Amino acid sequence: MVKVDFGFIDSILGKYGCDKTRVIAIMQEIQNEYKFLPKDALKYVAEKIGESEAELYGVATFYENFSMNEKGKYIIKVCNGTACHVRKSDDVQEALYAATGLKPDDHMSQDGLFTIERVSCLGACGLAPVCTVNDVVHASMTPEKAHALIQELREAETV
Repeated sequence: MVKVDFGFIDSILGKYGCDKTRVIAIMQEIQNEYKFLPKDALKYVAEKIGESEAELYGVATFYENFSMNEKGKYIIKVCNGTACHVRKSDDVQEALYAATGLKPDDHMSQDGLFTIERVSCLGACGLAPVCTVNDVVHASMTPEKAHALIQELREAETV
């Protein structure tokens, strides 16, 4: 469980003057720091801006870019756009699941390193199939390349 730094949250709130009309920007900055929106952070923000927790939760769950689930150090997005799909992005995703030990309903690997997300399009159709790791594009992926990528990321953790 992530420990929320309320001093950091206060600095964001100060930047936006605790203005409830800026709640999306506030939540974006919190998510940029934690990679998701911790419940304790949302509760704190709600109190500080004079809004209900339910209202903030509604905003967080309405917008697809917000996440309420803790994520791994490496957020892997697998493209499922037409070009990637026809070039077997499903096989790449299955290889990523196998290499990380994740299942489709898991939010994060047991070791806290990986999160795998299926996305509609990454906008790199000419490089299909693609995935990103923390927004770095990996092109022309294959199941073999997916396994190698996970191994490389794991090795980077031991250095």
